[in-house]
Amino acid sequence: MSREFPDYVDPWKAADGRRVFQGTMPLNRMKRLQPLLAEDAPEVSGNEDDVTPGPDVAAFSARFDHDEQGVVTIDIEVDARLPLVCQRSLQPYLQQVNRHSLLAVIEDMAEQELLPENYEPVWVEHGRMALLDLVEDELLLGIPEVPRNPETDEIEMSTDDGIQTASPADDEETHRPFEGLAGLMKELDD
Repeated sequence: MSREFPDYVDPWKAADGRRVFQGTMPLNRMKRLQPLLAEDAPEVSGNEDDVTPGPDVAAFSARFDHDEQGVVTIDIEVDARLPLVCQRSLQPYLQQVNRHSLLAVIEDMAEQELLPENYEPVWVEHGRMALLDLVEDELLLGIPEVPRNPETDEIEMSTDDGIQTASPADDEETHRPFEGLAGLMKELDD
C-alpha cells in the first residue's frame, strides 16, 4: 500500500494549507463496499507500464482548498478495478471505476441548501473526516446498478424451456367439454 496520507484529516486545516493527499487504499478495509465485490477476483494480465491499480486497491488523490466564498472544497479523483459479478454470465470480471468529484465540506445539513449545485456536500462531524470514507463513497457511486462485463456477449434466453405450444390450427381439434353448457343454461331459463 502506498501511503502519503493520514487516516483522519481536519478539512479546514488541510484547506488552509492547500494540502494534497494521495496514495492507494486496500479494498478489504472498505466495509460497505465488500458485500458488492466478487469473492474471487479474475486474474490480472497486463504489461508492466500499466499504472492502473490492481483488483485489491484503489488509487486516489484529494486536493483540499477554499473556493471564492470561503467554502472548504475537496477535489477528489479515485481510480480502481473492482471485482464484480457480471449479471449476464454470473462470472467475476474487473470493472474499471474512474471518479472525479468536487466536494464541499459542511457541518450542518442546512448548509447544503446554500452550496452551488456543482458541489456534492460532505458532512463532517467533530472537525475531522476519514479519507477512507471519501474514497469508499466514490467507489460506491461508481459501481453500475447492474454490473455487466463489456467483453461478454449478449446471452440469448428462451422462456419456452423447450415446451411445444399449440398452434391456432390445433384449437379446432381440442375437446371442449363445456361447449354445450351455454345452450343448456338458456333452455333452463326458458
